[in-house]
Amino acid sequence: MISQSGKKETGKAIGLFVLRMLIGWHLLYEDLVKLTDPGWSAAGFLQASQGPFAPLFRALADNAVLLPITDHLNQWDLTVVDALLIAGLFTRLGGMTLLLLYYLSAPPLAGLTYDATAEGNYLVVNKTLIEATALWVLSLFAGYDAWGLDSLRRLNFRPENE
Repeated sequence: MISQSGKKETGKAIGLFVLRMLIGWHLLYEDLVKLTDPGWSAAGFLQASQGPFAPLFRALADNAVLLPITDHLNQWDLTVVDALLIAGLFTRLGGMTLLLLYYLSAPPLAGLTYDATAEGNYLVVNKTLIEATALWVLSLFAGYDAWGLDSLRRLNFRPENE
């Protein structure tokens, strides 16, 4: 028979696993859409930036050499990061960092308006910030990722005396 504490631990592990999978799938799907659209470019998003890094993002969009590199990185590198997130390997903090860059590029702050159609009206908090925060929280629960490749990686790097 499984104890109450064992059931709670299993419930936590399942909940964190499901959260990681949902965020990973959402991000991977959005990246695959970009990857499969031959006309996709980050230029519009970068040009519309109004966050603290807006000058940098606009400069990337305006540079004929850097924009294709930015597009490629956005399509392929993020897809790899998202696939690794689903697999549970190395990517919680990396995914959080990428999401925070997206958030800082177009923060939902009062007085800022964007040409692109938004999913709703937000003030400070949007799904990007929520997903970045969820990945941060997941990174705090390293012991609950038994259903990810990071748990196997940690087993291989334990000292002999443990």
